Amino acid sequence: MGLPVCVRIPSVSPASTALGAAAALLAAWPATGSSPDEAQRIYQIHCASCHSGDRLGGMGPALLPENLRRVRRPEAREVIAHGRAATQMPGFSEQLSDDEIMLLVEYIYQPLEVMPVWARDEVLDSRVVHYGPGSLSDEPRFDADPLNLFIVVELADHHASLLDGDRLEVLTRFPTRFALHGGPKYSPDGRYVYFASRGGWISKFDVYNMKTVAEIRAGINTRNLAISGDGRYLLVGNYLPHSVVLLDADDLMPLEIIEARDAAGTSSRVSAVYTAAPRESFIVALKDIAEVWEISYAAADFPLRRIVLDDYLDDFFFDPGYHHLIGAARNANNAQVVNLDEGLKVAEIDLTGLPHLGSGISWEYQGRPVVATPNLREAEVSVIDLQDWTIIERIDTLGPGFFMRSHGDSPYAWVDVFFGPDSDAVHVIDKKTLKIVRTLRPEPGKTAAHIEYDRHGRYALLSIWDDDGALVIYDADTLEEVKRIPMKKPSGKYNVYNKTRLDPGTSH
Repeated sequence: MGLPVCVRIPSVSPASTALGAAAALLAAWPATGSSPDEAQRIYQIHCASCHSGDRLGGMGPALLPENLRRVRRPEAREVIAHGRAATQMPGFSEQLSDDEIMLLVEYIYQPLEVMPVWARDEVLDSRVVHYGPGSLSDEPRFDADPLNLFIVVELADHHASLLDGDRLEVLTRFPTRFALHGGPKYSPDGRYVYFASRGGWISKFDVYNMKTVAEIRAGINTRNLAISGDGRYLLVGNYLPHSVVLLDADDLMPLEIIEARDAAGTSSRVSAVYTAAPRESFIVALKDIAEVWEISYAAADFPLRRIVLDDYLDDFFFDPGYHHLIGAARNANNAQVVNLDEGLKVAEIDLTGLPHLGSGISWEYQGRPVVATPNLREAEVSVIDLQDWTIIERIDTLGPGFFMRSHGDSPYAWVDVFFGPDSDAVHVIDKKTLKIVRTLRPEPGKTAAHIEYDRHGRYALLSIWDDDGALVIYDADTLEEVKRIPMKKPSGKYNVYNKTRLDPGTSH
């Protein structure tokens, strides 16, 4: 198939310039209510210094509908009135009336009339280097196995913890950008970890020295990032603007910015980006055009290959050799199997609802490789034969689930029940019998989610997904609780060894 043209985004931002001038004018108007747009006037006076005059974000996150999808209006009103704990967001209840606060709430949920530009110049201007290459020690500043560490993301106050997986102790806790998303990614040696925030910030953290060394804003609303198998490149997928951004992993310099468009010019949000290390390429999932992209990082010009499909695919699982991907089709009636070598759809799987294939795990069942996936809409786990693409088993659960995890040396697979009245439950499945052998409720009434094993498969770590939550650690064989560490909504935890060595029990 022919290669598409990689269209670079223009490097000027006239919309931002115009909005900035308007912001200065509006901020100078008296607070009399005579402004043609009172909400915008209030915003410019009280919010623009942190969130920027064009709402694209600065020290604070972008305030756009695309970035606020997980924040409901009542919560936004509460934050504007009373601030947000453990952040620099103050409360404005003494300066603004209830009506003025509600005007602000409605204002920030309105889409922009002009789509913002975030091109190479804007990306490059955002880059911050806190510690230059070679300025920090090459030896870890802790006495722990560097490959058995965890990064634990704590969403409630936008921090992360570095956890020793042997002693089960926190080594350090540090602030992150607002609303991390998509899971951190490690360099192959585990020294560096890269974070992506919904506001587009990519942060590079030196695990050995426990310091953030560089940051850059690669988009305005970002889905996730992927790191190349050789650790040289990062690819960032954006909802806004519709683009993928290729960065040098060493210094976070932008190398390529590619608009997400099909051959006819139709623009698309980017659902997710993945690494296919055996192929020396990145795989891109597109939200609004029926294509999958493969971008090679083995060649200096990063050639892009389109795979045209008959439906939109949102969420991927790859077979162990990365010859095939399984994607959840938007029609909610099936999943599609794409042969990446041939660039063709080769099968459909009878998967209804919305399987969360990005959280799928694999193992060998009765001599055949299988993948198991939770479902975001239906109360079941589906076990799929990776050779003939048939469903071997549908395991009934107490409700739809979000995350599924195991370990290559564990007899068990864990799946949460994230959605519905039983969200405080987690099921343990025997991988040999495909039966639920235990249902745990670590904190009745609070959501239990996202399990991850340590390097050796000795411990299974689970999150109590609550502002006053905890990391609950289980003996992976006896399923008995070993330890509980209080944390602020620990959304996910990521083991260095499992992630960098591609353990089949964890997502990649």
